[in-house]
Amino acid sequence: MRAKLIGIVAPASRLDPSIEARVCTLAERIDPPVTLLFHPQCFLSSGHFAGDDEARTRAFLDVAQDPNFDALWVGRGGYGSARIAQAVISRLDAAARRKVYLGYSDAGAILGGLCRAGCRVAHGPMPADILREGGETAVMRALQWLSNGDASALEPSLERPAAAFNMIVLSQILGTALEPDLSDHVLMLEEVSEHLYAIDRTMFHITSTPSIRRVKGIRLGRVSDVLPNDPDFGQDEVEIVRHWCEVSAIPYLGRADIGHDAANKVVPFGL
Repeated sequence: MRAKLIGIVAPASRLDPSIEARVCTLAERIDPPVTLLFHPQCFLSSGHFAGDDEARTRAFLDVAQDPNFDALWVGRGGYGSARIAQAVISRLDAAARRKVYLGYSDAGAILGGLCRAGCRVAHGPMPADILREGGETAVMRALQWLSNGDASALEPSLERPAAAFNMIVLSQILGTALEPDLSDHVLMLEEVSEHLYAIDRTMFHITSTPSIRRVKGIRLGRVSDVLPNDPDFGQDEVEIVRHWCEVSAIPYLGRADIGHDAANKVVPFGL
């Protein structure tokens, strides 16, 4: 069996150079095998970004348009995916549309646009997660899913169609050319390093959007490293999400096993 070839690019922030060797070593344990290729762009630096917008766009298309690659794996989050998303999506070709795209966090902006364009995308761990506590487990989960569609990598409550996003990233792409059609989807949401008032404000925007009111329901992933409110906000993240689901008549479906941590599971979008 031919080893699957997976290209890694960084549409947002740059990768720590130590990540490449560590992740490639893990990939050697996968059966059936996978071959990883980290695009040199992953390690560029241009202010906050892994190279300027043109370099990041070109790298993404280098992998997306190359028919030899089976998948494009987003290297890490940070910020920057939205800045190049429309330039990438406008140049999708037949090879790009046959690929699988995997990432989460800031990558949700470009994944949303790719989903809208008819590509196969999934929320799931990224190479940079190897730097987290227990990160090897997260990276292996992603590799096993990319290699053979390992069902054990999937979010356990998963019912199709579904989609998963960071709350603020989803909120910011609503009403833009990057918003996918989530009608009748189970929408899973997670967040990290935000105040509870910001989560409340973001959930107001998400659940007030007419297109989101067509989802089948919302599941709440982990909301981690919450920043302190002064004064105390008075509601936790579950109460916030339940409140806005009730106000908008969107069913609240319970928790989801996704988040900015090593336990983060894979959620393929759509059917």
